[in-house]
Amino acid sequence: MPSTPSKKLDTFENPQPGRNYEIRFDCPEFTCLCPVTGQPDFATIKISYVPDETCVELKSLKMYLWSFRDEGQFHEAVTNRILDDLVAAISPRQMTVIGDFWVRGGITTVVEAKHPNPSL
Repeated sequence: MPSTPSKKLDTFENPQPGRNYEIRFDCPEFTCLCPVTGQPDFATIKISYVPDETCVELKSLKMYLWSFRDEGQFHEAVTNRILDDLVAAISPRQMTVIGDFWVRGGITTVVEAKHPNPSL
């Protein structure tokens, strides 16, 4: 049976909850739609986090990121939504999500969102 996009993020128990260590993902095939033009936007989504009690399962993360393919999203909104959804799913000690969006009209966009939210 083929895989389908999903907003569900599966988790598993952290094998070393007493240790601070960092997990990093680079997802270079992220796509969503420009909410103004409907044209595709392409990005590399970079996720790094220090887990607490649980970790995110990779296939579910892949299906989750795929679920944005047909959604109109501003770069700032989608990067922050990914962070919010991951924090809600796994409650990490800390997490950073970077959306590195390809050139559109001569401009590249990089959005970085962090948890916990540092003071502005």
